[in-house]
Amino acid sequence: MAIREIVKHPAPVLQQQCKEVVKFDKKLSKLLDDMYDTMVAADGIGIAAPQIGEAVRVAIVDMGEGQDVIEMVNPVVTATGGSEIEVEGCLSFPDLFGEVERPFFVRIEAQERNGALYELEAEDYEARAILHEIDHLNGVLFDSKIIRVVDPSELEETEEAEIVGESGGGELK
Repeated sequence: MAIREIVKHPAPVLQQQCKEVVKFDKKLSKLLDDMYDTMVAADGIGIAAPQIGEAVRVAIVDMGEGQDVIEMVNPVVTATGGSEIEVEGCLSFPDLFGEVERPFFVRIEAQERNGALYELEAEDYEARAILHEIDHLNGVLFDSKIIRVVDPSELEETEEAEIVGESGGGELK
C-alpha cells in the first residue's frame, strides 16, 4: 500500500474513457489499496483510478461514519432519480468548488475486487459521490458540470454557520 501522486487537471488521463478491468488479481487489489491510502491522505471521500494515473474502471467512495468503503470495479449506472444542486470539489482540481446538479438517487451494478458482482442503491451525498467518481471513469470532469463557481470563503462561512447552528443554541450567523 502506498500513497500515490494525485493527477491534476488538465492531464489527458483524466479526460479519457477508462478500460474495463478483466483481471481480478493482486495488482488490482494493490491498486485499490493505494487508491484508498491516497484518498485518505488527501482528505477525500472518493477517488477514481485515473486520478492516480491508471486509466481503468476502478473507483472508491468512503463516507466514513462507520460505513464500509465502496469499491467499484467496472461500475454501471442502472437507474437514477430526483435532482439536487450541491457544492462539489475534486482532488484533481485543488481549490475549485462549484454548484453541480446531480440525481438524488442512484442504483449501480459493479464488481468487487474479487470479481463478484453486486448491486448498490444510494441517495443524497453518497449518490453524488458515487456519480462523481463514475464520471471520472468516463472522462467527464466536474468542472464541465459546474453551474456556479463557489469561492472558498463561501464554504468557510457555510461551515461556520453549520457548526454554530449545531452547537450554539440553533442561531445561524
